[in-house]
Amino acid sequence: MHSRGRYDIIHTMKIWLIGHEYKYAVEQMLLTLFPEERPEYPEKLPDGDRMEVSYRRNGPERSACCRLIIGGETFEGEDTAVLSDETNGLEENRTGQRLVKNAIYQAALNSGVSKPPWGALTGVRPGKILCRLLDEEKDREKARRRFENEYDVSPERAELCADTAYYTLEAASRLRQEDVCLYIGIPFCPTRCAYCSFVSQSVEKSMKLMGPFLEALEKEIRATASQVRRCGLRPVSVYFGGGTPTTLSGEQLDRLCTELEEAFDLSAVQEYTVEAGRPDTITGDKLRILKRHGVTRVSVNPQTMSDRILEVIGRRHSAEDILAALEKVRSVGGFEVNMDLIAGLPEDSVSGFEKTLRTVLELGPENITVHTLSLKNGSRITLEKTRIPSGAEVAEMLDLSRSLLRENGYGPYYLYRQKFMSGGFENIGWTKPGSANLYNICIMEELCSILAMGGGGSTKLVKPGDTRNIRIMAPKYPLEYIGSIGRICEGKEKIEQFYTAEV
Repeated sequence: MHSRGRYDIIHTMKIWLIGHEYKYAVEQMLLTLFPEERPEYPEKLPDGDRMEVSYRRNGPERSACCRLIIGGETFEGEDTAVLSDETNGLEENRTGQRLVKNAIYQAALNSGVSKPPWGALTGVRPGKILCRLLDEEKDREKARRRFENEYDVSPERAELCADTAYYTLEAASRLRQEDVCLYIGIPFCPTRCAYCSFVSQSVEKSMKLMGPFLEALEKEIRATASQVRRCGLRPVSVYFGGGTPTTLSGEQLDRLCTELEEAFDLSAVQEYTVEAGRPDTITGDKLRILKRHGVTRVSVNPQTMSDRILEVIGRRHSAEDILAALEKVRSVGGFEVNMDLIAGLPEDSVSGFEKTLRTVLELGPENITVHTLSLKNGSRITLEKTRIPSGAEVAEMLDLSRSLLRENGYGPYYLYRQKFMSGGFENIGWTKPGSANLYNICIMEELCSILAMGGGGSTKLVKPGDTRNIRIMAPKYPLEYIGSIGRICEGKEKIEQFYTAEV
């Protein structure tokens, strides 16, 4: 074990497993508790610093133990559970992973590791766990207390999960078996932000690719629509993401929306979202085109309202440009608005973040998404080791956002976590009553299939009551996407195979 800054050289942790093969659970806890360590599995019991994780079965009892050896000292953690006669294989596997994680968690805390904000919980979608507990307990308070106790989650974050679970269950009750969401990925941006590792092309480098990209995308749209008709599926939500979709010209947006309308039956669509995240890509003409095609929601994403920080993160616009873009959206009318903020940006402070949040609240968007900075491999922040706020400062920013957003009538409606997130926190979508975005709930809580088209699109096939989950990824680079479009279109047959297969 080593004590190092987050950008120093990565070291390995020797791990010895006894009586199980729950490697994924072990590695999730390692990343959560010791983000600077990477697992190493020696062929025999190692000497020196190491983690020994054992799992035992004794009749209905299951137990896990972790011995963490650091500098000659040993720190232990353990957890046990008793299975009922009705426990199936899936539930037993889930229990085993939870016990292993909790044993590692207790050993790490005993060694002096600070308690993470989400306790022993490691997953991207904590709301799925709470929804399952709600289904078992049939009572919100019992489910919330069990969530806190089993995973050592703080009451504040358990309450956030309980609130988002309400929106998840309400959305699930409205979905039909054949409902799906459509995603269109546009991998182009005006410039690349310092915190971004997404493979998108800046306009100045890739203008010549935009035409061929749209031609390829139209082929994929038609191939996907054919599968949707064959399977009797019903699109209920459309989402344009990226990149920045409004990097396209008005004529290109018109062409793309028209192609989508002609290929799919969109009569059951409840919402239509386009990320217009960069204010330097928003024009009145583009907004009127989107409105004419039935778009109901746009994102105008400042991330911060500080001109100095905008410059640091590589955005070629000012806070005043954000206000002007929002004014264009409101003057055209007919759109709900989402605005994204990021807690923990380089050179930001708690007072600076508060100023940004209060400014955005005065603008009154229907949705505000508060992201925590994720330290992604390949982003300029990570590569250049840019100074960022501490975990304690980020925690204060998030506490402040929860308080101010609730005071101003917003409620949390979806929540997710990411690897390498600053301080180990979360991203939360906040909404005014009646303005929750169905697509965000569906993709985060895996309520229905997401049929993705475009660069970097990730199709995820799911069905209610079916434990199968199939993911189909499209190439991220525009040139690679264009060159692979024949194979991509052929791969759409997997949709029909999934929906016609026997469970």
